[in-house]
Amino acid sequence: MAEATGLNIATLYRLETGKAKPQIRTLRSLLETYGASAQQQEQLLTLLKDAGERSWLQPLSGIPDQYATYIQFEKETRRLLNYESLFIPGLLQTEDYARAVIKGAEPTASRDDVENRVTARMERQALLEGKQPLHLWAIVDEAALRRRVGGQPTMRAQLRKLQEAMDAPNITLQVIPFQAGAHPGMPGSFVIMQFEEGNPDVIYIENIAADLFLENATDISRYSLVFEHLRAIAASPESTRAIVAAALTNATEGGG
Repeated sequence: MAEATGLNIATLYRLETGKAKPQIRTLRSLLETYGASAQQQEQLLTLLKDAGERSWLQPLSGIPDQYATYIQFEKETRRLLNYESLFIPGLLQTEDYARAVIKGAEPTASRDDVENRVTARMERQALLEGKQPLHLWAIVDEAALRRRVGGQPTMRAQLRKLQEAMDAPNITLQVIPFQAGAHPGMPGSFVIMQFEEGNPDVIYIENIAADLFLENATDISRYSLVFEHLRAIAASPESTRAIVAAALTNATEGGG
């Protein structure tokens, strides 16, 4: 449907779920694409003209629109494949680590914005629990384990959380050790969101310029292949336990 409307998948999703208010010409185009009758089009256009800004669902305070869209997608995801080159994956972060990461990455963010984002990140982790938890396969470069985010106490707690997470049956964690050398993930992090059968995967990329959602078959195939390469060169889940334990020892002893 995104191709038929000419809108990117993130924009279309927010419009269809009431998370954003469309412009009149956008609504006209959507209604024509959906085959709405002239009467239905007139009624909805009238509602749009009469609707005040506050009558529409607003983005979470301090949460960028694209990130809010990602959170909505994540709630519907069956399986999440996440590669991170510099950070611990958000679904596995402690509160203190998340706060330090957000402050460090966005030094101009207000205190309220930082806390709102920390809260959103912690609430997302509930997806990993319950009767039908999200299945997470995370691959992390060893650099993320060694970077002293928030200081030694914060890193010790974060690495212990990773150790606990590896015991969960729905979580798989692999680390790409330094000795693996150059690898396909070095250009940057990405997430592959896999939904119920019949719904295509979506690739999510977060960077300074903008957050991107990719859905065409070529992009999905390319990133899926990269993830397979990373999974092959990364340490096995069992060997990863030893790498995490070594990083924890380093953080505890205060080594460089």
